[in-house]
Amino acid sequence: MRKLLMPIQGDFIAPRFDLATEILIVNFENGTVQGDPKTIIMERPSDEELCQMVVKENVTDVVCGGIEELHYNFLVWKKVAVCDSVIGGWKKVLEKVLDNTLSQGDIILFGDEQLLTL
Repeated sequence: MRKLLMPIQGDFIAPRFDLATEILIVNFENGTVQGDPKTIIMERPSDEELCQMVVKENVTDVVCGGIEELHYNFLVWKKVAVCDSVIGGWKKVLEKVLDNTLSQGDIILFGDEQLLTL
């Protein structure tokens, strides 16, 4: 079983990891969501609290927009797979995670279902 954390802002991946206050956590296995996704609302943005949450929740994967190198390196050091520079609606991004087709730098457009890679 894997556990995905995505900082979100409404229907989208949050532009910055360290400024997010809404967090989505999804358990998944073999391309299928297990149980109900969990949304956590943080009182205020905190990069340290978010990194602690990743460790405390035993998160295996993080998908985010921009992330500072310090936080990226910390998460990788903790053996978390980080896919950053992702732009798009979190539901479509989750679909790409589940079918194992999401890549770093992906921009997922709406409507015509195009996927761009920078």
